[in-house]
Amino acid sequence: MAAQREGGALRVVRPVAAESDDRYSDWEAVYRDNATWVYRTIFARVGNRADAEDLTAEVFLAALKPLRLSVTKAEVRGYLRATARTVLAAHWRETLGREVTSIDDLTAAAPDSEEAISTAPHRVAQVFETLPEHYRKILDLRFLQGRSIKDSAVALGVSVANAKVLQHRALRLAAQVNEQDKR
Repeated sequence: MAAQREGGALRVVRPVAAESDDRYSDWEAVYRDNATWVYRTIFARVGNRADAEDLTAEVFLAALKPLRLSVTKAEVRGYLRATARTVLAAHWRETLGREVTSIDDLTAAAPDSEEAISTAPHRVAQVFETLPEHYRKILDLRFLQGRSIKDSAVALGVSVANAKVLQHRALRLAAQVNEQDKR
């Protein structure tokens, strides 16, 4: 670090580490170079901005500890891709209440591809159309409007326990419909 005078005030200047073409100089460079494609990849799979932002943050937090800057950029991207796969599996296990045994290859969405974010909303709309009205309502309240389970129960005029059961059944049916559509 060095100090520079700027109009009478002393300011600390940090030297910028040189970044080789093959390796990252610091964690900020890792994030700056990879955040967009990680976010788009996750958004394409979860279909909503809030979850995609949270899961993207989880990917970088999970990767921060074991990942070393001494590895190549390709190795960093590979590790981030594998971490994203793990974070998504944990999210779906928690959301759907069942074990996820396979996840589509995360390399399908190119880092700068706009198509990575274009299909999820359409898929969600197709699945929603096939669900019974009470299932659509609970999923809309919980995930599209972001309401709590308690607020959703009040809006539907049911108990919190019933709202939880509705949500669980709706997610399970939505997952089944989505699986059938893929075949």
